[in-house]
Amino acid sequence: MDGYAKHAFEPFAVTVDLAVFTIRAGALHVLLVERGQEPYAGRWALPGGFVRPDESAEGAARRELGEETGLTDVSGLHLEQLRTYSEPGRDPRMRVVSVAFAALLPDAPEACGGGDAARARWTPYDRARELAFDHDRIVADARERVGAKLEYTCLATAFCPPEFTLGELQQVYETVWGATLDRPQLPAQGARHPRLRRSRARRRAPHRRPGQARRALPRGHRRRPPPAAAPADPGRTSRMTTTTVTKRAATGALTGLALGDALGFPDRVQRRPRRSSPSADPGGRWTCPGRRSSPTTPR
Repeated sequence: MDGYAKHAFEPFAVTVDLAVFTIRAGALHVLLVERGQEPYAGRWALPGGFVRPDESAEGAARRELGEETGLTDVSGLHLEQLRTYSEPGRDPRMRVVSVAFAALLPDAPEACGGGDAARARWTPYDRARELAFDHDRIVADARERVGAKLEYTCLATAFCPPEFTLGELQQVYETVWGATLDRPQLPAQGARHPRLRRSRARRRAPHRRPGQARRALPRGHRRRPPPAAAPADPGRTSRMTTTTVTKRAATGALTGLALGDALGFPDRVQRRPRRSSPSADPGGRWTCPGRRSSPTTPR
């Protein structure tokens, strides 16, 4: 294009970094590589590398993942773009802008170092500290993104066996979030997903109470309607109704007496007997012992 000088701007490089998590032995792990070249030779870092001119950022991420960790054919690996890290001075070589990706991989295979990585391994998340470059920040941001994704997807069920209990599902959430949860706090997408149903078989989860087993069903499966309830016995229903009404009446009477004692009302009310005198009130008057009655208007 006329009038455009591409050399007027200082060039910079674009790299990719991958924060891949999995669950191993009941703990959250992240995939790390030991750098074999400068800068930061011998330090642990996230797998990644430079983007070539003829490839996209996601293509470069998958290529670097296979070269440095040996994870070339990983079924179910969904790379989600995390964010772009472009702070000046993050790489001592030159101005480098990095596009980070995050993923949560179930049934992750063993990793082996390759390319410019001396070693590769799954490291517990609590021990992934003092990494090269600004990878500590990337790991923390990726863990937060993966944890948030469990709230609106059923990704947690991928780490459970085909038949699992709610206790095992709860353990997945607690492992990724790093917090102890109560059963009502489980996200609805995992605990009440349409592809889950109750199974007749029961199995005990380790270190937990026996729970109702569930099975993941294929997409599009419809649940069977619940069996119709047997007709109730009319006599038994009548007896239960009478008993319930009697208990409620007795409870109401006792509540009224307690309220009257608290307000200072007398505990009995009597009707004055009708007088035989012609001048007596034909309707009578209501009187309370110890309380002065007020005259009433004759009917």
